[in-house]
Amino acid sequence: MGEEETLPTHKDEVQENEQLRNGVFSCFCTPFYWFRMLERKLHWSFVFGVMIVYGISQGLGGALARVGTEYYMKDVQKVQPSEAQIYSGITSIPWIVKPLWGLLTDVVPISGYQRRPYFVFAGFLGIISMLFLSLHKDLHIVIALLSLTAASASVAIADVTVDACVAQKSGTHPALAADMQSLCALSSSIGSLVGFSLSGIFVHLIGPQGVYGLLTIPAVLVLCVGLLLKEPRASVFAYEQINQNFLNAGKAMWKTLKCPDVWRPCLYMYLSFSLSLNISEGMFYWVTDSEAGPSFSKEIIGYIMAIGSIGSLLGAILYQYGLKDYPFRDLLFWAQILFCLSGMLDLALVLRWNLKLGIPDYFFVVIDASVSQLIGRLKWMPLLVLSSRLCPAGIEGTFFALLMSIDNAGLLTSSWLGGLLLHVLNVTRTEFDMFWLAVLIRNLFRISPLFLLFLVPRADPNSSILPDEVMNLKQDSETDESDNVELVALVDSTDGR
Repeated sequence: MGEEETLPTHKDEVQENEQLRNGVFSCFCTPFYWFRMLERKLHWSFVFGVMIVYGISQGLGGALARVGTEYYMKDVQKVQPSEAQIYSGITSIPWIVKPLWGLLTDVVPISGYQRRPYFVFAGFLGIISMLFLSLHKDLHIVIALLSLTAASASVAIADVTVDACVAQKSGTHPALAADMQSLCALSSSIGSLVGFSLSGIFVHLIGPQGVYGLLTIPAVLVLCVGLLLKEPRASVFAYEQINQNFLNAGKAMWKTLKCPDVWRPCLYMYLSFSLSLNISEGMFYWVTDSEAGPSFSKEIIGYIMAIGSIGSLLGAILYQYGLKDYPFRDLLFWAQILFCLSGMLDLALVLRWNLKLGIPDYFFVVIDASVSQLIGRLKWMPLLVLSSRLCPAGIEGTFFALLMSIDNAGLLTSSWLGGLLLHVLNVTRTEFDMFWLAVLIRNLFRISPLFLLFLVPRADPNSSILPDEVMNLKQDSETDESDNVELVALVDSTDGR
Protein backbone atom coordinates (compact mmCIF):
# COMPACT_ATOMS: atom_id res chain seq x y z
CA MET A 1 0.00 0.00 0.00
CA GLY A 2 1.41 3.39 -0.96
CA GLU A 3 2.11 6.20 1.44
CA GLU A 4 -0.84 8.40 2.26
CA GLU A 5 -0.58 12.02 1.30
CA THR A 6 -0.92 14.23 4.37
CA LEU A 7 -2.25 17.77 4.27
CA PRO A 8 -0.20 20.49 5.98
CA THR A 9 -1.52 21.31 9.41
CA HIS A 10 -1.89 24.75 10.95
CA LYS A 11 1.16 24.01 13.07
CA ASP A 12 3.28 23.29 9.98
CA GLU A 13 2.15 26.55 8.36
CA VAL A 14 3.04 28.48 11.51
CA GLN A 15 6.51 26.89 11.56
CA GLU A 16 7.10 27.73 7.88
CA ASN A 17 6.00 31.33 8.41
CA GLU A 18 8.20 31.54 11.50
CA GLN A 19 11.21 30.28 9.55
CA LEU A 20 10.51 32.78 6.77
CA ARG A 21 10.24 35.65 9.24
CA ASN A 22 13.41 34.51 11.00
CA GLY A 23 15.25 34.38 7.69
CA VAL A 24 14.22 37.90 6.72
CA PHE A 25 14.85 39.16 10.25
CA SER A 26 18.32 37.60 10.41
CA CYS A 27 19.19 39.18 7.06
CA PHE A 28 18.45 42.65 8.43
CA CYS A 29 20.07 41.89 11.78
CA THR A 30 23.34 40.53 10.40
CA PRO A 31 25.07 43.96 10.45
CA PHE A 32 23.82 44.50 14.00
CA TYR A 33 25.21 41.14 15.12
CA TRP A 34 28.48 42.00 13.39
CA PHE A 35 28.76 45.27 15.29
CA ARG A 36 27.95 43.47 18.54
CA MET A 37 30.67 40.92 17.82
CA LEU A 38 33.23 43.67 17.22
CA GLU A 39 32.08 45.47 20.35
CA ARG A 40 32.41 42.31 22.42
CA LYS A 41 35.84 41.29 21.12
CA LEU A 42 37.43 44.71 20.56
CA HIS A 43 35.57 46.87 23.12
CA TRP A 44 32.76 49.25 22.18
CA SER A 45 34.99 52.27 22.57
CA PHE A 46 37.19 51.12 19.71
CA VAL A 47 34.18 50.85 17.41
CA PHE A 48 32.99 54.28 18.57
CA GLY A 49 36.35 55.89 17.87
CA VAL A 50 36.53 54.43 14.37
CA MET A 51 33.04 55.63 13.53
CA ILE A 52 33.76 59.19 14.71
CA VAL A 53 37.10 59.61 12.94
CA TYR A 54 36.38 57.63 9.78
CA GLY A 55 32.64 58.27 9.50
CA ILE A 56 32.26 61.88 10.65
CA SER A 57 35.68 63.51 10.29
CA GLN A 58 36.92 61.77 7.15
CA GLY A 59 33.69 60.55 5.55
CA LEU A 60 31.11 63.30 6.12
CA GLY A 61 33.65 66.10 6.59
CA GLY A 62 35.83 64.92 3.72
CA ALA A 63 32.87 64.86 1.32
CA LEU A 64 31.80 68.39 2.23
CA ALA A 65 35.40 69.60 2.04
CA ARG A 66 36.01 68.05 -1.37
CA VAL A 67 33.01 69.60 -3.11
CA GLY A 68 33.42 72.88 -1.24
CA THR A 69 37.12 73.13 -2.12
CA GLU A 70 36.55 72.33 -5.79
CA TYR A 71 34.06 75.19 -6.10
CA TYR A 72 36.22 77.41 -3.87
CA MET A 73 39.17 76.98 -6.23
CA LYS A 74 37.04 77.37 -9.37
CA ASP A 75 34.67 80.17 -8.41
CA VAL A 76 36.42 82.06 -5.60
CA GLN A 77 40.14 81.70 -6.37
CA LYS A 78 39.49 81.24 -10.13
CA VAL A 79 42.49 78.98 -10.80
CA GLN A 80 43.15 76.77 -13.84
CA PRO A 81 42.44 72.98 -13.74
CA SER A 82 46.15 72.11 -13.75
CA GLU A 83 46.77 74.55 -10.89
CA ALA A 84 43.86 73.14 -8.89
CA GLN A 85 45.33 69.66 -9.40
CA ILE A 86 48.69 70.83 -8.01
CA TYR A 87 47.07 72.62 -5.08
CA SER A 88 45.09 69.52 -4.13
CA GLY A 89 48.42 67.69 -3.88
CA ILE A 90 49.87 70.42 -1.65
CA THR A 91 47.00 70.19 0.82
CA SER A 92 47.59 66.43 1.09
CA ILE A 93 51.18 66.87 2.33
CA PRO A 94 50.19 66.39 6.03
CA TRP A 95 49.11 62.86 5.10
CA ILE A 96 52.57 62.13 3.71
CA VAL A 97 54.28 63.05 6.99
CA LYS A 98 51.99 60.76 9.00
CA PRO A 99 54.98 58.89 10.49
CA LEU A 100 55.92 62.15 12.23
CA TRP A 101 52.49 62.30 13.91
CA GLY A 102 52.78 58.62 14.72
CA LEU A 103 56.19 59.05 16.34
CA LEU A 104 54.98 62.00 18.37
CA THR A 105 51.96 60.16 19.73
CA ASP A 106 54.03 57.04 20.42
CA VAL A 107 57.05 58.49 22.20
CA VAL A 108 56.21 62.06 23.31
CA PRO A 109 53.53 62.18 26.02
CA ILE A 110 52.14 65.55 27.08
CA SER A 111 51.26 66.09 30.74
CA GLY A 112 51.53 62.36 31.23
CA TYR A 113 49.09 61.44 28.46
CA GLN A 114 50.05 59.65 25.25
CA ARG A 115 46.98 60.13 23.03
CA ARG A 116 44.49 62.62 24.49
CA PRO A 117 46.51 65.81 23.85
CA TYR A 118 46.90 64.98 20.16
CA PHE A 119 43.18 64.47 19.67
CA VAL A 120 42.54 67.77 21.43
CA PHE A 121 45.20 69.52 19.34
CA ALA A 122 43.75 68.08 16.10
CA GLY A 123 40.28 69.30 17.05
CA PHE A 124 41.43 72.83 17.87
CA LEU A 125 43.52 73.02 14.69
CA GLY A 126 40.54 72.01 12.56
CA ILE A 127 38.21 74.47 14.26
CA ILE A 128 40.60 77.42 13.89
CA SER A 129 41.52 76.72 10.24
CA MET A 130 37.91 76.20 9.11
CA LEU A 131 36.67 79.31 10.91
CA PHE A 132 39.49 81.35 9.34
CA LEU A 133 38.55 80.21 5.83
CA SER A 134 34.85 80.81 6.38
CA LEU A 135 35.14 84.29 7.90
CA HIS A 136 37.74 85.89 5.60
CA LYS A 137 36.90 86.84 2.04
CA ASP A 138 39.35 87.51 -0.79
CA LEU A 139 42.15 85.48 0.79
CA HIS A 140 45.40 85.27 -1.13
CA ILE A 141 45.87 81.80 -2.59
CA VAL A 142 48.95 81.18 -0.41
CA ILE A 143 47.05 81.98 2.81
CA ALA A 144 44.11 79.85 1.65
CA LEU A 145 46.43 76.93 0.91
CA LEU A 146 48.04 77.23 4.34
CA SER A 147 44.62 77.12 6.00
CA LEU A 148 43.48 74.16 3.91
CA THR A 149 46.74 72.35 4.69
CA ALA A 150 46.25 73.00 8.41
CA ALA A 151 42.73 71.56 8.19
CA SER A 152 44.14 68.54 6.38
CA ALA A 153 46.73 68.14 9.15
CA SER A 154 43.94 68.17 11.71
CA VAL A 155 42.24 65.20 10.07
CA ALA A 156 45.56 63.41 9.52
CA ILE A 157 46.62 63.66 13.17
CA ALA A 158 43.29 62.24 14.36
CA ASP A 159 43.53 59.53 11.74
CA VAL A 160 46.98 58.43 12.95
CA THR A 161 45.70 57.68 16.44
CA VAL A 162 42.84 55.52 15.18
CA ASP A 163 45.13 53.79 12.69
CA ALA A 164 47.44 52.94 15.58
CA CYS A 165 44.55 51.32 17.41
CA VAL A 166 43.51 49.40 14.30
CA ALA A 167 47.05 48.15 13.67
CA GLN A 168 47.46 47.12 17.30
CA LYS A 169 44.14 45.32 17.35
CA SER A 170 45.08 43.58 14.10
CA GLY A 171 48.15 42.21 15.84
CA THR A 172 46.26 40.96 18.90
CA HIS A 173 43.21 39.79 16.88
CA PRO A 174 44.61 38.76 13.45
CA ALA A 175 41.39 36.93 12.52
CA LEU A 176 39.53 40.25 12.76
CA ALA A 177 42.01 42.32 10.71
CA ALA A 178 39.78 42.30 7.63
CA ASP A 179 36.68 43.01 9.75
CA MET A 180 38.32 46.08 11.26
CA GLN A 181 39.25 47.43 7.85
CA SER A 182 35.68 46.75 6.73
CA LEU A 183 34.43 48.75 9.73
CA CYS A 184 36.69 51.64 8.71
CA ALA A 185 35.56 51.43 5.09
CA LEU A 186 31.86 51.15 5.94
CA SER A 187 32.04 54.12 8.32
CA SER A 188 33.87 56.19 5.74
CA SER A 189 31.53 55.19 2.91
CA ILE A 190 28.34 55.90 4.86
CA GLY A 191 29.70 59.24 6.02
CA SER A 192 30.70 60.09 2.45
CA LEU A 193 27.24 59.14 1.19
CA VAL A 194 25.57 61.56 3.61
CA GLY A 195 28.19 64.26 3.03
CA PHE A 196 28.04 64.18 -0.76
CA SER A 197 24.22 64.10 -0.69
CA LEU A 198 24.20 67.38 1.20
CA SER A 199 27.32 68.99 -0.27
CA GLY A 200 25.82 70.37 -3.48
CA ILE A 201 22.83 71.79 -1.63
CA PHE A 202 25.03 73.49 0.96
CA VAL A 203 27.42 74.92 -1.65
CA HIS A 204 24.44 76.31 -3.55
CA LEU A 205 22.76 77.81 -0.46
CA ILE A 206 25.67 79.11 1.60
CA GLY A 207 28.63 78.97 -0.79
CA PRO A 208 32.01 77.21 -0.39
CA GLN A 209 33.05 79.38 2.55
CA GLY A 210 29.80 78.63 4.33
CA VAL A 211 30.61 74.93 3.92
CA TYR A 212 33.94 75.55 5.61
CA GLY A 213 32.02 77.01 8.55
CA LEU A 214 29.99 73.78 8.81
CA LEU A 215 33.21 71.77 8.84
CA THR A 216 33.96 73.06 12.32
CA ILE A 217 31.40 70.50 13.58
CA PRO A 218 33.51 67.40 12.70
CA ALA A 219 36.50 69.16 14.27
CA VAL A 220 34.49 69.71 17.47
CA LEU A 221 33.63 65.99 17.54
CA VAL A 222 37.32 65.10 17.22
CA LEU A 223 37.97 67.41 20.16
CA CYS A 224 35.28 65.54 22.11
CA VAL A 225 37.01 62.24 21.36
CA GLY A 226 40.13 63.66 22.99
CA LEU A 227 38.14 64.72 26.04
CA LEU A 228 36.46 61.29 26.34
CA LEU A 229 39.63 59.31 25.87
CA LYS A 230 40.34 57.17 28.92
CA GLU A 231 44.08 56.82 29.23
CA PRO A 232 46.25 56.03 32.24
CA ARG A 233 48.34 59.03 33.17
CA ALA A 234 52.03 58.34 33.60
CA SER A 235 53.15 59.76 36.92
CA VAL A 236 56.79 60.11 35.90
CA PHE A 237 58.25 60.45 32.43
CA ALA A 238 61.86 61.16 31.65
CA TYR A 239 61.71 63.61 28.78
CA GLU A 240 65.43 63.21 28.28
CA GLN A 241 64.61 59.73 26.98
CA ILE A 242 62.63 61.10 24.06
CA ASN A 243 65.67 61.14 21.77
CA GLN A 244 66.40 57.55 22.70
CA ASN A 245 62.79 56.59 22.06
CA PHE A 246 62.91 58.22 18.64
CA LEU A 247 66.15 56.37 17.93
CA ASN A 248 64.70 53.03 19.02
CA ALA A 249 61.58 53.54 16.90
CA GLY A 250 63.69 54.53 13.90
CA LYS A 251 65.89 51.45 14.26
CA ALA A 252 62.85 49.20 14.55
CA MET A 253 61.25 50.71 11.43
CA TRP A 254 64.47 50.49 9.46
CA LYS A 255 64.94 46.84 10.42
CA THR A 256 61.38 46.12 9.35
CA LEU A 257 61.70 47.99 6.05
CA LYS A 258 64.86 46.07 5.16
CA CYS A 259 62.85 42.86 5.18
CA PRO A 260 62.00 41.88 1.56
CA ASP A 261 58.53 40.82 2.67
CA VAL A 262 57.92 44.45 3.65
CA TRP A 263 59.72 46.73 1.20
CA ARG A 264 58.47 44.84 -1.86
CA PRO A 265 54.74 45.40 -1.19
CA CYS A 266 55.55 48.97 -0.07
CA LEU A 267 57.16 49.61 -3.45
CA TYR A 268 54.14 48.15 -5.20
CA MET A 269 51.73 50.34 -3.25
CA TYR A 270 53.65 53.51 -4.11
CA LEU A 271 54.02 52.70 -7.81
CA SER A 272 50.45 51.46 -8.11
CA PHE A 273 49.04 54.76 -6.88
CA SER A 274 51.54 57.07 -8.57
CA LEU A 275 51.11 55.47 -12.01
CA SER A 276 47.33 55.91 -11.86
CA LEU A 277 47.41 59.53 -12.99
CA ASN A 278 44.86 61.74 -11.25
CA ILE A 279 43.07 64.20 -13.54
CA SER A 280 39.90 64.56 -11.45
CA GLU A 281 40.12 68.37 -11.39
CA GLY A 282 40.16 68.43 -15.18
CA MET A 283 37.07 66.20 -15.24
CA PHE A 284 35.33 68.47 -12.71
CA TYR A 285 35.99 71.57 -14.83
CA TRP A 286 34.85 69.72 -17.97
CA VAL A 287 31.49 68.56 -16.56
CA THR A 288 30.73 72.02 -15.12
CA ASP A 289 32.29 74.60 -17.50
CA SER A 290 32.88 73.01 -20.90
CA GLU A 291 30.44 73.97 -23.66
CA ALA A 292 30.65 70.42 -25.00
CA GLY A 293 30.09 68.94 -21.54
CA PRO A 294 26.90 68.33 -19.57
CA SER A 295 27.21 71.59 -17.52
CA PHE A 296 26.03 70.04 -14.26
CA SER A 297 24.80 72.25 -11.42
CA LYS A 298 26.17 72.20 -7.86
CA GLU A 299 23.31 70.01 -6.64
CA ILE A 300 23.81 67.50 -9.45
CA ILE A 301 27.55 67.29 -8.70
CA GLY A 302 26.77 66.51 -5.06
CA TYR A 303 24.19 63.87 -5.97
CA ILE A 304 26.56 62.20 -8.44
CA MET A 305 29.30 61.98 -5.81
CA ALA A 306 26.76 60.67 -3.29
CA ILE A 307 25.70 57.88 -5.62
CA GLY A 308 29.36 57.19 -6.27
CA SER A 309 29.88 56.75 -2.54
CA ILE A 310 27.13 54.10 -2.63
CA GLY A 311 29.39 52.23 -5.02
CA SER A 312 32.20 52.57 -2.50
CA LEU A 313 29.92 51.23 0.23
CA LEU A 314 28.91 48.28 -1.94
CA GLY A 315 32.57 47.59 -2.60
CA ALA A 316 33.28 47.45 1.13
CA ILE A 317 30.32 45.11 1.67
CA LEU A 318 31.38 42.91 -1.24
CA TYR A 319 34.89 42.67 0.13
CA GLN A 320 33.66 41.89 3.65
CA TYR A 321 31.22 39.15 2.71
CA GLY A 322 32.81 37.64 -0.38
CA LEU A 323 36.44 38.58 -1.00
CA LYS A 324 38.23 39.17 2.30
CA ASP A 325 39.76 35.67 2.44
CA TYR A 326 41.21 35.69 -1.08
CA PRO A 327 45.02 36.00 -1.51
CA PHE A 328 46.28 39.56 -1.89
CA ARG A 329 47.88 39.06 -5.29
CA ASP A 330 44.87 37.41 -6.93
CA LEU A 331 42.45 40.06 -5.69
CA LEU A 332 44.69 42.95 -6.70
CA PHE A 333 45.15 41.46 -10.17
CA TRP A 334 41.44 41.45 -10.97
CA ALA A 335 40.83 44.77 -9.20
CA GLN A 336 43.51 46.47 -11.34
CA ILE A 337 42.07 45.02 -14.56
CA LEU A 338 38.62 46.31 -13.66
CA PHE A 339 40.19 49.64 -12.69
CA CYS A 340 41.67 49.94 -16.18
CA LEU A 341 38.35 49.09 -17.84
CA SER A 342 36.38 51.52 -15.69
CA GLY A 343 38.56 54.37 -16.95
CA MET A 344 37.16 53.79 -20.42
CA LEU A 345 33.79 55.07 -19.19
CA ASP A 346 35.36 58.51 -18.70
CA LEU A 347 36.73 58.38 -22.24
CA ALA A 348 33.30 57.45 -23.62
CA LEU A 349 31.77 60.39 -21.75
CA VAL A 350 34.33 62.94 -22.96
CA LEU A 351 34.02 61.75 -26.58
CA ARG A 352 30.20 61.88 -26.15
CA TRP A 353 29.75 58.24 -27.17
CA ASN A 354 27.02 57.93 -24.57
CA LEU A 355 24.84 60.42 -26.47
CA LYS A 356 25.35 58.50 -29.70
CA LEU A 357 24.08 55.42 -27.85
CA GLY A 358 21.11 57.36 -26.51
CA ILE A 359 22.31 57.36 -22.86
CA PRO A 360 21.70 60.70 -21.07
CA ASP A 361 24.69 62.38 -19.44
CA TYR A 362 23.34 62.24 -15.89
CA PHE A 363 22.51 58.53 -16.07
CA PHE A 364 25.88 57.69 -17.65
CA VAL A 365 27.89 59.74 -15.15
CA VAL A 366 26.04 58.10 -12.27
CA ILE A 367 26.99 54.67 -13.60
CA ASP A 368 30.57 55.82 -14.16
CA ALA A 369 30.92 57.21 -10.64
CA SER A 370 29.37 54.14 -8.99
CA VAL A 371 31.49 51.64 -10.90
CA SER A 372 34.70 53.63 -10.39
CA GLN A 373 34.13 54.01 -6.64
CA LEU A 374 33.21 50.32 -6.22
CA ILE A 375 36.32 49.13 -8.03
CA GLY A 376 38.50 51.69 -6.29
CA ARG A 377 37.29 50.40 -2.91
CA LEU A 378 37.99 46.78 -3.95
CA LYS A 379 41.53 47.82 -4.85
CA TRP A 380 42.06 49.83 -1.65
CA MET A 381 40.71 47.30 0.87
CA PRO A 382 43.28 44.50 0.39
CA LEU A 383 46.09 47.08 0.48
CA LEU A 384 44.81 48.33 3.85
CA VAL A 385 44.62 44.80 5.24
CA LEU A 386 48.07 44.04 3.87
CA SER A 387 49.44 47.18 5.51
CA SER A 388 47.98 46.22 8.89
CA ARG A 389 49.55 42.75 8.60
CA LEU A 390 52.98 44.28 7.90
CA CYS A 391 53.15 46.15 11.24
CA PRO A 392 55.49 44.65 13.88
CA ALA A 393 54.46 44.59 17.53
CA GLY A 394 55.42 47.61 19.60
CA ILE A 395 55.51 50.18 16.77
CA GLU A 396 52.12 49.43 15.17
CA GLY A 397 50.93 53.03 15.08
CA THR A 398 54.13 54.54 13.76
CA PHE A 399 54.73 51.86 11.15
CA PHE A 400 51.14 51.82 9.92
CA ALA A 401 51.39 55.60 9.57
CA LEU A 402 54.58 55.08 7.55
CA LEU A 403 52.83 52.66 5.23
CA MET A 404 49.89 55.04 4.79
CA SER A 405 52.30 57.89 4.07
CA ILE A 406 53.81 55.78 1.28
CA ASP A 407 50.34 55.38 -0.20
CA ASN A 408 49.68 59.12 0.16
CA ALA A 409 53.03 59.92 -1.44
CA GLY A 410 51.88 57.83 -4.38
CA LEU A 411 48.60 59.75 -4.50
CA LEU A 412 50.50 63.06 -4.35
CA THR A 413 52.75 61.95 -7.21
CA SER A 414 49.67 60.90 -9.15
CA SER A 415 48.02 64.28 -8.58
CA TRP A 416 51.08 66.28 -9.63
CA LEU A 417 51.72 64.11 -12.69
CA GLY A 418 48.07 64.54 -13.62
CA GLY A 419 48.39 68.31 -13.25
CA LEU A 420 51.51 68.27 -15.42
CA LEU A 421 49.67 66.24 -18.04
CA LEU A 422 46.78 68.73 -18.11
CA HIS A 423 49.26 71.61 -18.44
CA VAL A 424 51.20 69.95 -21.28
CA LEU A 425 47.98 69.24 -23.20
CA ASN A 426 46.81 72.85 -22.59
CA VAL A 427 43.63 71.90 -20.75
CA THR A 428 42.35 75.15 -19.22
CA ARG A 429 39.10 76.63 -17.90
CA THR A 430 37.96 77.27 -21.48
CA GLU A 431 40.05 74.86 -23.61
CA PHE A 432 39.19 71.15 -23.51
CA ASP A 433 40.06 70.03 -27.03
CA MET A 434 42.83 67.68 -25.85
CA PHE A 435 41.18 66.51 -22.67
CA TRP A 436 40.15 63.22 -24.28
CA LEU A 437 43.84 62.47 -24.88
CA ALA A 438 44.61 63.09 -21.19
CA VAL A 439 41.92 60.54 -20.25
CA LEU A 440 43.33 58.02 -22.72
CA ILE A 441 46.90 58.44 -21.45
CA ARG A 442 45.67 58.00 -17.86
CA ASN A 443 43.90 54.77 -18.84
CA LEU A 444 47.04 53.40 -20.48
CA PHE A 445 49.09 54.14 -17.38
CA ARG A 446 46.63 52.16 -15.27
CA ILE A 447 47.80 48.98 -17.00
CA SER A 448 51.38 49.26 -15.71
CA PRO A 449 50.76 48.08 -12.08
CA LEU A 450 49.79 44.66 -13.45
CA PHE A 451 53.45 44.07 -14.28
CA LEU A 452 54.46 44.83 -10.67
CA LEU A 453 52.23 42.31 -8.90
CA PHE A 454 55.19 40.01 -8.29
CA LEU A 455 56.09 42.41 -5.47
CA VAL A 456 52.91 41.48 -3.58
CA PRO A 457 52.95 38.32 -1.39
CA ARG A 458 50.73 35.42 -2.37
CA ALA A 459 49.56 35.07 1.24
CA ASP A 460 45.95 35.47 2.29
CA PRO A 461 44.86 37.98 4.99
CA ASN A 462 44.70 35.30 7.71
CA SER A 463 48.28 34.08 7.36
CA SER A 464 51.43 35.54 8.87
CA ILE A 465 53.57 37.63 6.53
CA LEU A 466 56.40 38.97 8.69
CA PRO A 467 59.29 36.74 9.78
CA ASP A 468 59.63 35.94 13.48
CA GLU A 469 62.52 38.34 14.12
CA VAL A 470 60.41 41.24 12.86
CA MET A 471 57.16 40.16 14.49
CA ASN A 472 58.75 40.23 17.92
CA LEU A 473 60.06 43.79 17.74
CA LYS A 474 59.07 45.63 20.90
CA GLN A 475 59.58 49.08 22.26
CA ASP A 476 59.72 49.93 25.93
CA SER A 477 57.03 48.42 28.09
CA GLU A 478 55.73 51.89 28.95
CA THR A 479 54.96 52.56 25.30
CA ASP A 480 53.18 49.21 25.01
CA GLU A 481 51.05 49.98 28.01
CA SER A 482 50.18 53.42 26.70
CA ASP A 483 48.89 51.90 23.47
CA ASN A 484 46.16 50.05 25.36
CA VAL A 485 43.77 52.95 25.06
CA GLU A 486 40.05 52.75 25.73
CA LEU A 487 37.45 55.36 24.84
CA VAL A 488 34.82 55.56 27.54
CA ALA A 489 32.15 58.04 28.52
CA LEU A 490 32.92 60.43 31.33
CA VAL A 491 30.02 59.06 33.33
CA ASP A 492 31.53 55.62 33.03
CA SER A 493 35.06 56.62 33.96
CA THR A 494 35.12 54.14 36.85
CA ASP A 495 34.62 51.18 34.52
CA GLY A 496 37.56 48.85 35.03
CA ARG A 497 37.45 47.13 31.69
